[in-house]
Amino acid sequence: MFVGSNSFERGIWISIGGWFLLRRSNEFEPTSLNSSVLCIITFLLKQESPVPRANELKSGMVIEINGVPHSVKNVDAKSPSSRGASTLYKVRFTNLKTGQKLDESFKGEDMLKEADCARVQVQFSYVDGDAYTFMNMEDFSQYTLNRDEIEDSIAYLTEGLDGIFALIMDDAILGIELPHSVVLTVTETAPGIKGATAASRTKPATLSTGLEIQVPEYMEVGQDVKVNTTNAKFMSRV
Repeated sequence: MFVGSNSFERGIWISIGGWFLLRRSNEFEPTSLNSSVLCIITFLLKQESPVPRANELKSGMVIEINGVPHSVKNVDAKSPSSRGASTLYKVRFTNLKTGQKLDESFKGEDMLKEADCARVQVQFSYVDGDAYTFMNMEDFSQYTLNRDEIEDSIAYLTEGLDGIFALIMDDAILGIELPHSVVLTVTETAPGIKGATAASRTKPATLSTGLEIQVPEYMEVGQDVKVNTTNAKFMSRV
């Protein structure tokens, strides 16, 4: 069983395995063998990463569709209802240039193309009107996005929020990836029910950014909650 999860990684492991096997043979000189294997590994490392299949897609990946970068927001695998049919992967993308949503369906083996897009860790700094500014955590440079470009993310942004990645192409910021979860404070909700402990019974609550979610009945105003940024659902009390 190969350790690598794709053909690129398997190529590396095959080369390394070959080096150990052939080194034990008297037919090869160690020096020439080492040089040959190093050449193979160097060649593999210079190659582009394999094109991802639909069944390898994950939230946050950036895929090129019709020449335009799209961020993967959600992947839903639909098991076939009939015997022998292929699993369908329903994928929701966000066009990183227009912000529009795009829903597509793929078979597991369908090949897709990753966009040539860099991911840079940033921190949310401040908002000025409709302009949201993020700071590069490596060189402290700043990127600005308009409100309409990150409309779906605004309800999770708090000053100083870490764990955000900016998507950069041709030295321009296209969008951001939020961390999987954020911590927000309950600012408005009905009084907690005394003695309630079950998380299955919920009530509406407004959080510090204005986001409205369902929280367990025992939650009180002023308490912090962890929220899933992919579906706006309560995860736990903090």
